[in-house]
Amino acid sequence: MKSSTFVMVHVGQSIEAQRNLEHGIETLSWGFPEEKPEYKSAQPQFAVLATGASPRVQLEDWLQKTATLYLFQVRGGFYKGTAWHWPDEEAERRLKYPQRFGIEPLAKLDNVPLGPQGPLTQAGSDAIRRSGTDRGMGKLVQMPAQRLLELAGIPFDPADPDDVPLDKSPGFTAEQVEGKRKPQRRRRGAGYISDPKKRKAIEEHAEQLATAHYEKQGWTVEKLGKPYDLRCTRGTEERHVEVKGTTGAATSVELTINEVLHARDKDNTVDLYVVSDIKVDTATDPYAPSGGTVWHYPDWEPAEEDLRPRKYEYRLPNLTDWPTGQPAADVNC
Repeated sequence: MKSSTFVMVHVGQSIEAQRNLEHGIETLSWGFPEEKPEYKSAQPQFAVLATGASPRVQLEDWLQKTATLYLFQVRGGFYKGTAWHWPDEEAERRLKYPQRFGIEPLAKLDNVPLGPQGPLTQAGSDAIRRSGTDRGMGKLVQMPAQRLLELAGIPFDPADPDDVPLDKSPGFTAEQVEGKRKPQRRRRGAGYISDPKKRKAIEEHAEQLATAHYEKQGWTVEKLGKPYDLRCTRGTEERHVEVKGTTGAATSVELTINEVLHARDKDNTVDLYVVSDIKVDTATDPYAPSGGTVWHYPDWEPAEEDLRPRKYEYRLPNLTDWPTGQPAADVNC
């Protein structure tokens, strides 16, 4: 079986660790306290974040345990972050996890044996244990992905298991994190930021960078917001630009169905402009965003395998077609 490069991480059961796990899943980013030499040239394809088993035991005892595994596809490789991103970074106003990478949720696997009867190699399992005794630092390991993908029910090409179609993987959300001490604060949606003022500052900063980019190239830029963010014209040319911003990694962005349909319309020329790792100083009024890394995708059209629905519109059936359906009495409010 073909081997892939994995980042194996142990996540503790403390409230802080579990809250950071939730935030990492929501914002599709993970990070470590320091850079390791092996990270510099590494191009990992997958990451496993494991929780629920204490790592401070001998290997033979560890292999008798089970754990919850969060399986991710790694996007973009390692980079040095500059923005406060996790809740404890915001609280302490300092960069605690500068070594970062993007993560795309593929599947959550419960009660997975860490020994030979499970999907991990011994080296892969031990890498999780060693991560737990080293401040949660990621350990790189070569390991076949097939058994994990099979356990998750994700279809894959045996000749190229690293190419995982997003639309065929179940995914998971932060609401599925089940630590012993559940954090009370809840978040929703990929990349969601709970502070509306911060979210607004990030959006406006990304739009300002995009506007400056196109104006420098001679475009006249009009800010619309809907059905797309920027309308750029230059002579007889016209481009529509979707702009997204985040303090985390450039992994995935949320799109509405209208944004997808608009980008796929052959009558439109659409660009995607993403700014990641945006710094936001929340001590000022108004908040002061700065910096960021630009990811520019001209002539953008989202492919089906790169889309995964997060919610559905449900059409209610006619009550006359429903076996037990009865119209309710009118209610005057």
